[in-house]
Amino acid sequence: MPNERRLADGRVELIDTRRIEASALYNPDLAPVPLARRNWTTYNYAALWVSMAHCIPTYMLASGLMSAGMNWSQALITILLGNTIVLVPILLNSHPGTKYGIPFPVFARAAYGTLGSNVPALMRALVACGWFGIQAWIGGEALQMTFRTIIPGWATLLGPGVAGHTTTEWISFLLFWGLNVFIIYRGMDLLRAVENWAAPFVLVMTGALLWWAVSKANGFGPLLAQPGKFHTFREFLPVFIPSLTAMIGYWATLSLNMPDFTRFGRSQREQVIGQVVALPTTMSLFAAMGVLITSATAIIYGQSIWDPVQLVGRFPSPVIVAISMFTVVVATLAVNIAANVVSPANDFANAFPRFVSFKTGGLITGILGILIQPWRLLADASGYIFTWLLGYSGGLGSIAGVLIADYWIVRRRELRLEDLYLEDGEYRGWNGRAIAATAVGCALAWGGLVIPALKPLYDYAWFVGFFAAGLVHLALAPRSTRRAISARPV
Repeated sequence: MPNERRLADGRVELIDTRRIEASALYNPDLAPVPLARRNWTTYNYAALWVSMAHCIPTYMLASGLMSAGMNWSQALITILLGNTIVLVPILLNSHPGTKYGIPFPVFARAAYGTLGSNVPALMRALVACGWFGIQAWIGGEALQMTFRTIIPGWATLLGPGVAGHTTTEWISFLLFWGLNVFIIYRGMDLLRAVENWAAPFVLVMTGALLWWAVSKANGFGPLLAQPGKFHTFREFLPVFIPSLTAMIGYWATLSLNMPDFTRFGRSQREQVIGQVVALPTTMSLFAAMGVLITSATAIIYGQSIWDPVQLVGRFPSPVIVAISMFTVVVATLAVNIAANVVSPANDFANAFPRFVSFKTGGLITGILGILIQPWRLLADASGYIFTWLLGYSGGLGSIAGVLIADYWIVRRRELRLEDLYLEDGEYRGWNGRAIAATAVGCALAWGGLVIPALKPLYDYAWFVGFFAAGLVHLALAPRSTRRAISARPV
């Protein structure tokens, strides 16, 4: 008799967990969530996306496109289209989290094997570490600006520092980094509390900044009249394609590890509605604010200022600077924990389940976030969008292609929950076919970096990786797997 309880809505839980608890692949942080603890509602998922979208990198995403030469409408269309496209793999990969109560690295065991799952999990984790570092640097900038406002001479108080940044900048960065680590050690319940109140607060404060920008620029008319560099579609296309891919790359990380959050979902319907309503709308709204404010800076200051922290630093009022920087800190803290700690912490725990807990995995994430040197990635808009976002999207797209093809087509949404945690279960070891498919997708997506003839594929990195890896995985999947799935009792 299967060791599973299946509800009418399709959700599944284990009846007896003693067998998996004795496995070396088990870890309390990776364990399937019991039905009684799956209590996240539509509001929780909407608030999660609102708080993750309402952050400085989203603002910089929109303003960076304008720095690349787009006008306001071109930038907003690119962002809206990119977020609509990436919503599809997000929802497809969210389903197993809610159905089985499992996080991303455990879900990946079905396609890649219990050992092979470490490949996609660690690839995703390294990208998240980079994002953690970027967000921590932005939060550190906000603290630095606050201290400069409050403490006279703060910027040079402790000397010139190193690597082009003063000693106090490094102190501010490490203080914000430490605040993130503190919340990691307090756990997911504190995260949900922060998400629920941070989301509306950040939106209100950004709206106030937009009101200031529009007033100073004498209304919306001058803002919307700001011309871009691209006047024909032929001029626009070479920038649009890699920009669109970068927009998809922005949330390609979450398109893989949404099961880390949907495992707590009360129903499929609630998690789907929360995400569909919140992601495209909030990203577009917040990006529009960034576009308009950046347009205003070109009028007010004679140059486009793409970094809002630097923009607010020009304000003469210490009170306004302090309030604005507090907003930046709250926004950055909320999104950093949710988007850039939960997944890699679980990924590192998956690789070493007996030695690494969620909290230890979060600490590893923080340390690697420093070693990636985020201050270099944020040195200019082109490095942020066309090097960082576009670069990693090919690898994550390849993983998404394999996961979706395996779960929805090969296995037809049917997994053996207990076997995902057993060393001798159905998913034991390595699935070489999934690894090979991922390698093909990555090779085609990244080939343009070294082979000039493949450069056009690199501009479409996420798409190339996704479809190439997915198709190869389907071609290599044995028909016996599909027959076995069809024959299982439900």
